[in-house]
Amino acid sequence: MKFCIYGAGAIGGYLAVELALSGQQVCVIARGPHLRAIQERGLKLVIQGRDKVAKVAAAEDPGVFGHQDVVICALKAHQAFAGADAFAPLLGPDTMVLTAMNGIPWWYFYKDGGRFEGHHLDSVDPGGRQWNSIQPHRAIGCVVEPACEVVEPGVVIHHDLNRFIIGEPDGSRSARVLELSRALTAAGFDAPVRDKIRWNIWLKLWGNVCFNPISTLTGATLDRIIAEPALKALCKTMMLETKSVNEALGVHIPPDMMGRRLAAAGALTGHKMSMLQDLERGRPLEIDALVTAVQELGRLSGVATPVIDAVLALVQERGRAAGLYRPLWTPP
Repeated sequence: MKFCIYGAGAIGGYLAVELALSGQQVCVIARGPHLRAIQERGLKLVIQGRDKVAKVAAAEDPGVFGHQDVVICALKAHQAFAGADAFAPLLGPDTMVLTAMNGIPWWYFYKDGGRFEGHHLDSVDPGGRQWNSIQPHRAIGCVVEPACEVVEPGVVIHHDLNRFIIGEPDGSRSARVLELSRALTAAGFDAPVRDKIRWNIWLKLWGNVCFNPISTLTGATLDRIIAEPALKALCKTMMLETKSVNEALGVHIPPDMMGRRLAAAGALTGHKMSMLQDLERGRPLEIDALVTAVQELGRLSGVATPVIDAVLALVQERGRAAGLYRPLWTPP
């Protein structure tokens, strides 16, 4: 299969190296020093104490590569929105677009079978820019579990986990999603196909909606957040509000999963959440897909989210003060 990894950073670089070394035809979209390093030396993955290097075609301009079988979007949500039109040269009639991103995806209400079918989410896709340019029939959902990091241009370190949960928006076990799962599995990834991918999206979001903004506001690592009773209580309250939203949208997650999420977070000693890492490195903050989208979905479904609203206002101002956040959309 022909794969284009759009955004060959930490997760994208991990995918690119393993897919290329498994025999797939892989190209990557990157920029700046990272792009130059890939072009000159290849893309290096440090995993389980070993170095793996893949010589992959790399460019900043997607027009160089032509139509692909699969485009894996490994950008942050705000980057994907800004670059939506640039995907066009990569998209043939049957191209899949795997959204390997955190938070609520732009295609969320495509074939969900609910009362908001076809609704565009302004917090992640104002004006339906991605919906109209990429088109939701191409989308394959994905929940990213691996922890990876770009440590220098052209070099990605894999820290933990190898699972990419994937699924069709309509819940079907289509020929294309099964073929994609086989290709990812052959590359060494755990790539189960789920018939309720939104369930997995919400389960991960239970953590991201609270851990990311709280870490950004406090500077605390994940284990410190869980160890501090007041911060842990704040996480629980935000999770419960999020749970009310996903239940209003027909997604039901067992209550005991909350305790499991909190326990797993507390075991990650010294782990800095991605939003805090971005703040410290002067990179734009991914607030909207992780937090604003929950607020928007709450309002859409008639569920109040007062604590999420308050924390969102604080972290948005933190981002603005640092010059690292500009909302895609301002709610009325």
